[in-house]
Amino acid sequence: MFHPEGRPMERGWVGRIEDGRVVHLAAQTLQSFFTGGGSAREHAEYALDDVVLLAPVLHPPSVRVFDDGAAFAFANPAAILAPDAAVSTEAPELVLLPRVAAMIGAEGEIGGYTALAEWRDPALAPPKDRDFALILGPVVVTPDELDPYELQATVRADGAERIRGRFGGFDWPAARDLAAFGTVLRPGDLLAGPALDAVEIAPGTGAELLIEGIGILAAPVSRA
Repeated sequence: MFHPEGRPMERGWVGRIEDGRVVHLAAQTLQSFFTGGGSAREHAEYALDDVVLLAPVLHPPSVRVFDDGAAFAFANPAAILAPDAAVSTEAPELVLLPRVAAMIGAEGEIGGYTALAEWRDPALAPPKDRDFALILGPVVVTPDELDPYELQATVRADGAERIRGRFGGFDWPAARDLAAFGTVLRPGDLLAGPALDAVEIAPGTGAELLIEGIGILAAPVSRA
């Protein structure tokens, strides 16, 4: 999802990124794009440097967060924020958990993968500690273009590298099957895989999560 520079929109437009440009697609949301079979009429093209990338899905039907393949916890869909969104806190520090998230597409299958920066407030008891900021994006990469099993992630704070590692060993099809058992998965549902590690971030710090093949999520952390 995107909007051209100087034309801010909350939800934005569906776009396909290719060769340094963004092609505007005739779909209301990324969910409807997947439901329509992954194709849509093309509109105008924009240089990638001339657009603002937004959260791929602003109001997901559900968010399931896995810390292993056997169980998950629900998170707050209303906590989804766009890339570069500021995180405000009264706490002396927050915890950033870098994750890869799968977005459900058509027929309950995984339609693509994106980055998720899950923020937690260690001063609050679960599940309220994770109720305020899930930064998502900047793009969804389809399964034919990305191997989700060995993605490398880096977290930086004010430009200094804090952690670097690879997401590996998580069984995405099994997670999808567990999430779908006894219920229905809808386009836009999010399945967040296990976090790479936890990073403490103090207010006044600019944090970045970089996942190879997906992009950068930046989040300045400020004191409320």
